[in-house]
Amino acid sequence: MSTRALLRSATAESHRRLERRLNVKAQLSSRTGYVTYLSRMWGFYAALELPIRGPLFNTALSDYEARRKLPLLTEDLTAFAFDPTAVTLLPRCEALPDCGDCAAALGCLYVIEGATLGGRTLFPLVESHLECSATRGATFLAGYGEQTDEMWRRLCIALDTGCATADCRDRAAAAAVSTFASLEQWFCG
Repeated sequence: MSTRALLRSATAESHRRLERRLNVKAQLSSRTGYVTYLSRMWGFYAALELPIRGPLFNTALSDYEARRKLPLLTEDLTAFAFDPTAVTLLPRCEALPDCGDCAAALGCLYVIEGATLGGRTLFPLVESHLECSATRGATFLAGYGEQTDEMWRRLCIALDTGCATADCRDRAAAAAVSTFASLEQWFCG
């Protein structure tokens, strides 16, 4: 079984529960809801991306820096008249998953990159209802554009490379489940 398949199985219930509780499509149907969504995502990524750095992945994922979402979220919020300094003062998530080693960080990134794939399905809603685009107001949801599938493929290779042992796969799965739990707590209380 691939590491991706193991992580998908381990997180299936957490993923379903978060989707039910979050109801993102309803949030993205109004400007206020969308800005709230972006602000909460910014607070999650601002806290999460600091402890996860490229060197943590060793050679398993050399393109991590290109995957960072915080700059995209900041850009989207400033498109909605947020002052860049005000963005940095938004609340940040405190209950984060433990991503202290390569396997755990990859498990966390599995969830984050899965959200990037999901963003592609949400992007048309924001584009049509809120008149945003991949270059203004919805850069986060646009993900990597035409490169999204290729970035996902490279992550899947990194999952198998960085989680080659059963112990590493277990740590990755625990971190992925914990990432979903952190997101649920942050968004839903």
